[in-house]
Amino acid sequence: MTGPAHRLVAIGGSWGGIRAVRRILPRLRLPADTGVVMVLHRQPVRSALAPILARGTGLAVEEAEDKMPLLPGRVHVAPPDYHLLVESGGWLSLSTEDPVRYSRPSIDVLFESAAQAYADRLVAVVLTGASDDGTQGALAVRRHGGTVIVQDPKTAEQGVMPSAAIEAGAADHVVVLAGLPALVGAVLTGGEETA
Repeated sequence: MTGPAHRLVAIGGSWGGIRAVRRILPRLRLPADTGVVMVLHRQPVRSALAPILARGTGLAVEEAEDKMPLLPGRVHVAPPDYHLLVESGGWLSLSTEDPVRYSRPSIDVLFESAAQAYADRLVAVVLTGASDDGTQGALAVRRHGGTVIVQDPKTAEQGVMPSAAIEAGAADHVVVLAGLPALVGAVLTGGEETA
């Protein structure tokens, strides 16, 4: 089965995730053929998260909509109270299925669907958080040939989420938050060092 020709970075975070993303997005240099999808746990009310994340970055940041094409050079953020899934044809879909690990949107749901659609063209990033959401999805990314980068728990506001991924053996790389943008870029361009 032939999937999308472009590559994908999937980012997941919870407690402290918005602050972490605001630190890394302005420094993230993506190849032209790469898009970004993101789940950040937040209250199930509408908010202006996309414009907040877009400040200081040259990337276009927008809230994902159902059946929206997943485009390179854009950051697609899960809306509150919807799971965000990546479809094999390079489309996004939204779901109101039950919460997973008490979360909707769920990082696991995003990572698992992206892993099936993008396989080895996927880089998943696990950021700060106070739950283990993202661990099962990160394991799925590795099973499908993708790369998993985990924030060093010592640099996380809440280390539970990155620690869970590391302890499960899901991490290809563990890096401090400040080093994350450069490592993502290196992985995408084939210049990363062995973990």
